[in-house]
Amino acid sequence: MRGHEEELVEHPYRTIPCGLGKGGYLDTDMDDLRGILAGGMEWMLEQGHATEADIDHCEENGRLAGDPESVPAEALSRGQNQVGSLGSGNHFLEVQRVAEVYDEGTAAAFGLERDGVVVMIHSGSRGLGHQTCTEFVRRFERAFPEIADSLSDKQLIYAPLGEQVAANYKRAMHAAANFAWANRQAMTQAVREVFEAIFGETDIELIYDVCHNIAKEERHRVNSHEQTVLVHRKGATRAFPAGRPEIPEAYRAVGQPVFIPGSMGTSSYILCGGEKSLDRTFGSTAHGAGRVMSRTQAKKEYTANKLQQTLRGQGIYVRARSGGTLTEEAPGAYKDIDEVIRVSDALDIGTKVARTRPIANIKG
Repeated sequence: MRGHEEELVEHPYRTIPCGLGKGGYLDTDMDDLRGILAGGMEWMLEQGHATEADIDHCEENGRLAGDPESVPAEALSRGQNQVGSLGSGNHFLEVQRVAEVYDEGTAAAFGLERDGVVVMIHSGSRGLGHQTCTEFVRRFERAFPEIADSLSDKQLIYAPLGEQVAANYKRAMHAAANFAWANRQAMTQAVREVFEAIFGETDIELIYDVCHNIAKEERHRVNSHEQTVLVHRKGATRAFPAGRPEIPEAYRAVGQPVFIPGSMGTSSYILCGGEKSLDRTFGSTAHGAGRVMSRTQAKKEYTANKLQQTLRGQGIYVRARSGGTLTEEAPGAYKDIDEVIRVSDALDIGTKVARTRPIANIKG
């Protein structure tokens, strides 16, 4: 990778649409979008945008029982041509070097080795998912005013599972998850194209695609009895230990891969689901470092030019849609990722496999 850092930040930035608004790596019409919302990664495979191995290495094999008809019209409009787009805020695509390996056996199962290169992508269902949630929050408030009035924050509104509006939201949320899998897969294909253009023929394999900010029905032991529960992971990601049947066969003996990013100036980590995660957190751990500074405060504390110079001095090449995005995402605005990982590892909910360092980072 040495000597290609400039290309590794500029070429993906030109290939993958970043920031707010329309545009995606794939050109999709409304029929395509409905197919994606219903089929997720299966649709991507049928259209030649994914491989069987890609599907095998996705949580839920990249598809939940989503219903396009349950997705609000405005959300459909926002998602129509955004398949393969990074988005804004803390979404990123980062080329990383594996700087340290803690568990040689698990790392080998994941296909990782010291000084190997990986690409970490953090994005989701874009405006389609956001708009879907916004619309259903309003519907819940109208349908259950007594619940809304009892809450300190209206964003915490919920609907009883037996109600039709709750069933509609579940199908819409699953459709948005299917969109998110397709979106990340499209960017994976874009990364393959970029690396081939820079380095010639390459073989880039997907380690894993894991969700966060999602609610799913799962089987867990509660009060000594196994039962189906609805696990809502907000600011969290699944971290199943070895042996769970939901984990791809290639990883079942070591545990599910888990990715916890730091910031564009710090390490990120690859973990595996810890043995105590089922008992302590319904098989979950954190999904990132988390902020210690608001976006508004970060803009006051940092300037884009100085931030970029500092990162470049550390050998990190960064490209963003605007200076505001850079300052909002300054490394100093985030928690100490090493401490976050130490806690996860010590609790045995997500255990350390490898640490990575950024080479090139693009943000919306």
